[in-house]
Amino acid sequence: MPDELVSGLLKKADLRVVLATTGDLSRQARATHQSAQASAALLSQGLTAVALMASLQKDAQARINLQLECDGPVRGLFADGDGQGVLRGYVKNTYVEYVGTEGQYHWRPVLGNKGFLSVLKDQGGGEYYRSSVELERFDLVEDLERYFHQSDQVASRLLMAQVPSQVNGAVDPLGTVVGLLVQPLPSGDLAAFQEHGERLRREFLPVVQAHAGESASVLLHALFPEMNLEVMSRYPLRFTCSCSAERVKRALLAMGREELQDLLDKEGQAEATCQFCTTRYVISGDEIRGMLASGAV
Repeated sequence: MPDELVSGLLKKADLRVVLATTGDLSRQARATHQSAQASAALLSQGLTAVALMASLQKDAQARINLQLECDGPVRGLFADGDGQGVLRGYVKNTYVEYVGTEGQYHWRPVLGNKGFLSVLKDQGGGEYYRSSVELERFDLVEDLERYFHQSDQVASRLLMAQVPSQVNGAVDPLGTVVGLLVQPLPSGDLAAFQEHGERLRREFLPVVQAHAGESASVLLHALFPEMNLEVMSRYPLRFTCSCSAERVKRALLAMGREELQDLLDKEGQAEATCQFCTTRYVISGDEIRGMLASGAV
């Protein structure tokens, strides 16, 4: 099942449906950060959520930042994405191994007893919108549903599944990863929305399991059979980063001449590691001296 996002419309009920498959990129994120099982699973949920949320923006260049802060051992996560399918993210503590048993307290050993979700929407042109909700269910999916209702004032059904599958000859907990978002449009049929929400709570996981390995479009049609579904958009998803040595140099220039000279005197060079992709950059002393001599700072 390739990583992709498919957005559609249930025309009769005027409901928006968005489905994302993120197994490959979730495994890539896990490998990049060398994350233990629970940390990797939570980051996978965050990346999937950001993919779904970014698809709702009118401008494909607009970005969504999702931040979770908590007092549990994972401490929090940050995920970021745009409407073109470019995703990145990290968890603060990559070593969390265990979640609880299935049910109400499944994520409590990871998230703890207090925290919040914050969403920053970069709408382009220097326009930003930030909102947040306290963690109440201590489940990223359920608390994001509350976020949509309280902050965006949009009724939403959000479902995610992480299904173990055979990957390279071994069973992988993140073999198949799928997220689904359903929202009524302003003229949407709220009764139909409620009916679909209740049905999907029962059928989502079995349908994902039955269609593991197939495309997101096939899976979306399987979830809404004979529902007058019109696919509106479809694009690939990928875990990647925009960091570069040039960006690190621009950050050094922003420090100012005095602080940059002090860094050179004390450290002899500059080092930086990207939190999103773990790439380590070293800016040599000669490069720093060249920046100072050029008058760029």
